[in-house]
Amino acid sequence: MKKQYFGTDGIRGEVGQFPIVPEFITRLGYAAGKVLVQNAKPGERCKVLIGKDTRVSGYLLEAALEAGFAAAGVDVKLCGPMPTPGVAYLTKALRLSAGVVISASHNAYQDNGIKFFSAEGGKLTDEFELAIEAELAKPMGCVSSKELGKAFRIDDAAGRYIEFCKSTFPGELNLKGMKLVVDCANGAAYHTAPHVFHELGAEVISIGVHPDGRNINDGCGATAPAALIEKVKETKADLGIALDGDADRLQMVDASGRLFNGDELLYVLAKDRLARGENLGGVVGTLMTNLAVENAIKALGIGFERANVGDRYVLELLKQKGWIIGGEGSGHLLCLDQHSTGDGTIAALQVLAAMSQAKKSLAQLLDSVKIFPQVLLNIKFKAGYDWKADNALNSQISQVETELKGTGRVLIRASGTEPVLRVMVEANDDAIAHSAAKRIADLIPSA
Repeated sequence: MKKQYFGTDGIRGEVGQFPIVPEFITRLGYAAGKVLVQNAKPGERCKVLIGKDTRVSGYLLEAALEAGFAAAGVDVKLCGPMPTPGVAYLTKALRLSAGVVISASHNAYQDNGIKFFSAEGGKLTDEFELAIEAELAKPMGCVSSKELGKAFRIDDAAGRYIEFCKSTFPGELNLKGMKLVVDCANGAAYHTAPHVFHELGAEVISIGVHPDGRNINDGCGATAPAALIEKVKETKADLGIALDGDADRLQMVDASGRLFNGDELLYVLAKDRLARGENLGGVVGTLMTNLAVENAIKALGIGFERANVGDRYVLELLKQKGWIIGGEGSGHLLCLDQHSTGDGTIAALQVLAAMSQAKKSLAQLLDSVKIFPQVLLNIKFKAGYDWKADNALNSQISQVETELKGTGRVLIRASGTEPVLRVMVEANDDAIAHSAAKRIADLIPSA
């Protein structure tokens, strides 16, 4: 069955536009609560944790969700602003039935969304999401007053999560002598991430830590690193750390202002684990992972597999392969030996540990990895066009792939939301990448 509401990362949209409206979110809470109750052990009282980022709409959606869960007979624990991975951790640590995050991640404040975590701190299965959608198709009810859910606030949620993050950093190491700029994107990590790095010994300069409900991801954070680069240079810091609105993405900047994306940091993590004698087996990237990173990881003597774009699919393939390290260029990095989901703060700590263990800078750890130029063209095509049946286009794609064999690659993807074909070409030469992408794009009948 095809899901009607759930996308690759929950339900997301513009606040005030269906489905991100109070009536639907209340029904969503009720439907999710009903599924939890149906799957609970006899006599077990279901409890869920609700966390959120710093969007002004979080207050509205939190109240709507709470009402829906209560109507289904599910107790609610509220932790206020909390990084998405913090909600995943607390859900598992507190032995709750599920966790819910109110966030639209790296989007602007006008958007918001709902995503769920299982009792184990992982993303919900497709089957569970389909069960929720089946309940949404039914009229909403309400349990008796005797069975109504109650709401509780967790006052020490941030402190618990901070201690958890610190526990993932090797006990024999510290960050003394390091000056770090930490950009929290005016998002959920504004009151957690700076404390983590400071309490491990670093001198921390914080930016993006004054949320007002409307400035999340606004010219700051992992999706807009220019502010971080400028601050690192201005303060002569050793490194800059950029998180996104819900703190599950990471980008890093060195003292020279060089930006390191998730692909490069993924290689650093893999190389460090091997240096520590860990048996990795392999690493999972995505269809968009730079070919230079794939080649460099394979040169370490381990496997490399590509998942569909999205940390959900990276996680699924990691579990399937029995591996622990994966991620994507946007900065979603998974270290399954440390956490059940991607966590920007914990990923940064793992990179800092790798630098400390090797006694090298990020640039030195990546001196053998020369990122291939990547050209991405978005071509709006005519209605009804089937690119997979276009013989001329596919012949050109095959010709380019033959020319680039071993030195580049081609990826063609159709957008899931609009009539757009994404043409991506990587090559070890920028001019070749641009020329090849244009040759392919010119054969697509544009709208």
